[in-house]
Amino acid sequence: MFVTNTPVPLTERDLTQDPEDCPVREVLDRVGDKWSVLVIVLLGQRAHRYGELHRAIDGISQRMLTLTLRALARDGLVERTAHATVPPRVDYELTDLGHTLLAPLTALDRWAQEHREEVRAARERHDRANG
Repeated sequence: MFVTNTPVPLTERDLTQDPEDCPVREVLDRVGDKWSVLVIVLLGQRAHRYGELHRAIDGISQRMLTLTLRALARDGLVERTAHATVPPRVDYELTDLGHTLLAPLTALDRWAQEHREEVRAARERHDRANG
């Protein structure tokens, strides 16, 4: 499909600007990675401790969870609260800005659930035709 045929209102500036200055690319770099969406969805339910997040997200390494949480905090989507207890306790929760992502992510999740079988069938047809 050509860009001009999409209902997304793209301007010439959107297509030609420096990738570092493109707001859509900036957001997709964060929420389009494998782990950020899962972290955001979990934190949308309630605040979690690091260990809870690590146990809840199957397959994520400690290093990747740490990097993901730092990036989300840097972008203002997640707040990290350290409690002066023994042992130390750190809670993570969505910021107000982070909560604004829940509606579009929920819509994407709903779309994925509704169209999962169609996508799988299309992949199979494509693989058979191009295999």
